[in-house]
Amino acid sequence: MAAELESSKCLSGLLSGLAQDTFYGHPGITEELLRSQLYPEVSLEEFRPFLAKMKGILKSIAYADMDFNQLEAFLTAQTKKQGGITSEQAAVISKFWKSHKTKIRESLMNQSCWDRGLRGLSWRVDGKSQSRHSAQIHTPVAIMELEIGRSGQIFLDLRWGCGPITFIAHCNLKI
Repeated sequence: MAAELESSKCLSGLLSGLAQDTFYGHPGITEELLRSQLYPEVSLEEFRPFLAKMKGILKSIAYADMDFNQLEAFLTAQTKKQGGITSEQAAVISKFWKSHKTKIRESLMNQSCWDRGLRGLSWRVDGKSQSRHSAQIHTPVAIMELEIGRSGQIFLDLRWGCGPITFIAHCNLKI
């Protein structure tokens, strides 16, 4: 199995398939499709852990939006840990990320933005009148409400307390 999983073409294809499924929203990319097209000699039981490892690595790199120095440090650490990746696999992952970073980042940004506009903003400062601890009574709390998006209204309520820092976020989505 190790020889089959070392092929740089197959690993590059696997990373492309994972990116299609994970970041670009193409639902037709399945575990079985990836295995049958790229690693047909490898059993599904052997392929699953490898696929999970590569998917985890790719997600870690993408969600952290790693620059190339961070990428090299991360991949070096992955090659040194037990059950990690080989240096050949690290080279393929590095090459893949260098050529796909911008597109994956844009896709993640588009998925995380509901709309490009802030429709409304309001804020106020309240004083706590009740608390489990008497020291927190009369502590000012800033409340900020953001309305983001279309008329379907996405409501976000952020609260910050002064003193021991309090952060509460509520999000009501109506589409």
